[in-house]
Amino acid sequence: MNILFCSVGRRCELLKDFKRTLGSRVRLIVTDNSPYAPALEFADVSYRGPLIYDKAYIPMLLEICKREGIDAVTTLIDPEIAILSEHREAFEELGVTVLAPYRETAALCFDKYEMSKYLEKKGIPTVKTFGSLDGFMRAYEKGEIDFPVFVKPRTGSGSVGARRIDTRKMLEEVVSRDETLIIQELMTGEDMDADVYVDTVSHKPVAIFSKKKISTTIGGANKTISFKDERLFDFVQKALSVFEFNGPLDMDLFYQDGEYYLSEINPRFGGAYLHAYGAGVDFPALIYNNVKEKKENAARIGEYDEGVVMMMYDSVVIKKLKDIQENMVSL
Repeated sequence: MNILFCSVGRRCELLKDFKRTLGSRVRLIVTDNSPYAPALEFADVSYRGPLIYDKAYIPMLLEICKREGIDAVTTLIDPEIAILSEHREAFEELGVTVLAPYRETAALCFDKYEMSKYLEKKGIPTVKTFGSLDGFMRAYEKGEIDFPVFVKPRTGSGSVGARRIDTRKMLEEVVSRDETLIIQELMTGEDMDADVYVDTVSHKPVAIFSKKKISTTIGGANKTISFKDERLFDFVQKALSVFEFNGPLDMDLFYQDGEYYLSEINPRFGGAYLHAYGAGVDFPALIYNNVKEKKENAARIGEYDEGVVMMMYDSVVIKKLKDIQENMVSL
């Protein structure tokens, strides 16, 4: 299987996991705008390309697909998800499976305010969210929400700009400086997430791995512990039934007052997917079965041990500049 990872960045361990599972049955072809992305060193072929919004970007990806005989393509950054979704037909004409959600679902996942409205409409419990200060103040004056609250960018990723706000004055100041912020109820329950694989044949979730967050940094959780709850598995499947996903995704969740709430969905490999893989939830094998064998995967929901802990740490790649330059292909 020839799989193309776009905007590969620092996702070295993810590439290693594909090799651990599939060995010589997989070729890893990757792209990045920077020649200094460390994950480039763990691929079979590396390409340097323009920024994702450049008009030459999609033509470059399609040319790579032709040149390398690509079977599947995915991205590891949020802004690119919708771009792949919008060009799904062009990839599929080349026989390439797009491991990204369909267009409407991709747009909802990128816009957190539209996502919250959609979830409310579909009856999926979610974090109470307001798209403007005026909307929040109307609810505040009715006693429907109170301080402290939580603000974060309407679009974006990696928890950049997300923070707690304790007073009305502080909220007014913050929103006046950045009108793209959404205002949310401050959730005080357990912070957790789920790594999910949506089968590309059946379009149903076939693997769910849930974990509680022990510690987080900007960009996500860096210490987590696995757990199981049939109620959570049912909640995840119900929530995903109102979307059109295709492949791996990461769901941010809260458990509060005896109920699960969906915060947001990142329809790509989550940064902490490494925990799921280490606990035996093997998305590379599921992808291979879908993409190369053209088979539907059997459901393996909850097939892992509880109490498995992930503890992230830092590592480095050391290379000579001339070797970096020589190893990266340009189109």
